[in-house]
Amino acid sequence: MRHRIVGELMTSAVVHVRPDTGFKEIARLLAEHDITAVPVLDQEDRPLGLVSEADLLLNEAAQEDPAGLLLTPDLPPRERARSRATTAVGLMTAPAVCARPEWTVVEAARLMQSERAKRLPVVDEAGRLVGIVSRSDLLRVFLRHDTAIREEIRAEVLRRVLGIDPDALDVQVHNGRVTLTGTLDHHGQAPVVERLCRSVDGVVDVTSHLSHRTEAAALHRVG
Repeated sequence: MRHRIVGELMTSAVVHVRPDTGFKEIARLLAEHDITAVPVLDQEDRPLGLVSEADLLLNEAAQEDPAGLLLTPDLPPRERARSRATTAVGLMTAPAVCARPEWTVVEAARLMQSERAKRLPVVDEAGRLVGIVSRSDLLRVFLRHDTAIREEIRAEVLRRVLGIDPDALDVQVHNGRVTLTGTLDHHGQAPVVERLCRSVDGVVDVTSHLSHRTEAAALHRVG
């Protein structure tokens, strides 16, 4: 049982620029390749930062309204300097927040969340760019087929990790939603099974109808 890793999901052929790349060339690259940002690399291909569409739009946002109907925005000093920049080194958001190819989707997603980043350059041990991973790349794990999710739960979660006979439980998966039905040996097993199922890539939700043998026996006596 393992999470998918960044190296499996990232884009390896990365459009990039150098610190002295001009504003219009960056805009052209974004439009030509239908992308929303490019990493800025030094001479050793180490990411210094990223220039996004939002960074370029600072230039427009800082302009005075020719009609005089809109107030000129009161930008912080750093943002005002970036709005006047004409090359990547001045336009970029820095420093670059990077991921590693061996990171799991969970590690990458948590970093994106904490840094409010939409994409992460991926670097090797020497800090050189080897790819880029985006939010949409990470979301690809939710495109896994229900049958693949079901088989991972049966073979990995139940059999290999927990030592439970997969045929002892009924595992159903529909649109990433897992339903578990059956009887376990011990009371404490149910929350563990549920937690591990939730951690499987592509699982959206888990509904449990699991019971344990003591509980089942008590219900039988009452009945």
